[in-house]
Amino acid sequence: MAVVPLLKALSEAGLGSRRRLVEAIKWGRVTVNGQVAENFRHQIDITSDRVTLDGKPVDLKPAKLIYLMLHKPEGVVCTTSDEEGRRTVIDLLPAKYRQYKLYPVGRLDRDSTGLVILTNDGDLTYRLTHPKFEHEKEYLIMVKEKLSPEDKQKLENGIELEDGLTYPAKVKEVKSTPPYQYTLTIHEGRKRQVRRMLEMLGHAVISLKRVRMGRLTLGDLKEGAVRELTRQEINALRLPSSTGSYSTEIM
Repeated sequence: MAVVPLLKALSEAGLGSRRRLVEAIKWGRVTVNGQVAENFRHQIDITSDRVTLDGKPVDLKPAKLIYLMLHKPEGVVCTTSDEEGRRTVIDLLPAKYRQYKLYPVGRLDRDSTGLVILTNDGDLTYRLTHPKFEHEKEYLIMVKEKLSPEDKQKLENGIELEDGLTYPAKVKEVKSTPPYQYTLTIHEGRKRQVRRMLEMLGHAVISLKRVRMGRLTLGDLKEGAVRELTRQEINALRLPSSTGSYSTEIM
């Protein structure tokens, strides 16, 4: 007998992030022994209970946990599949990883490049994407015109977007990583957030590259390349976010 909360069982089965699985339970997409699950804390026995997601049986045996870093190129979408037939981050993975139901942690839009983590560890995904854990995400950005001191102050105070006020950002000018002029650090993950923040100030982003998530840096990983994270890197991601600024030495 192995009794665990329903959400933990689904997460460890590699079915997606905790946030997505909570939504699936909320909308009645999960059943336990033929009954619609109403509480993600519901205790289930993974050795005997029958669980379905969207009508399909779920294998509750914990999946082998995989942790990958990808340097996403421009033109690739951060999703597991795409209805329009566009190239996805999954398409860039070596064949040996395709069986593990990996999903990207924190999306980058199609026009952006840089660090993407792919894993089937729902707990780590939750920790890295939920704002309450304050895991920083650092970006190199290139804009057409230089940011004014007023622009920087507004970014550091928070920008009012259509979906609410952003948390304060950190802005730093850089001169050794052309064509990028600034690093911008946030700990939220709203859709196209960095671009929208700068657009509210009248600045269109020409190029954007994510170089850090929490304590993990992109380093010298080539564009389009993938590598497994070390155990030390995985453990570091579970710690509170580093407050250190981006160093060009890691590029």
